[in-house]
Amino acid sequence: MILMFKIGVLGGRETVMGFKALGLDTYPVDDLEEARHVLREITREEEQYAIIYVEIDKFKDVPTPAIILIPGRDGSLGMGLQALNSAVERAVGTNIL
Repeated sequence: MILMFKIGVLGGRETVMGFKALGLDTYPVDDLEEARHVLREITREEEQYAIIYVEIDKFKDVPTPAIILIPGRDGSLGMGLQALNSAVERAVGTNIL
């Protein structure tokens, strides 16, 4: 049996919908409480997400699953790349990017 991990994107509707065209699971949310609920649901073990991209800065320090920040419609602050580097380093033991 082949185990297939998924990739999800959580954030504002305008931000996440572009990722739907790439075939990623998208979770548009309108407020922080809805984001908390959705994040709890998709991080359950049976969901099997390998990566969850999150527009919300508050979740940048969650160790597993790797949660990667993406820029919102206001642009990038560089935190997403920094979080991606950290997540890759935790996952493989060294920064390969």
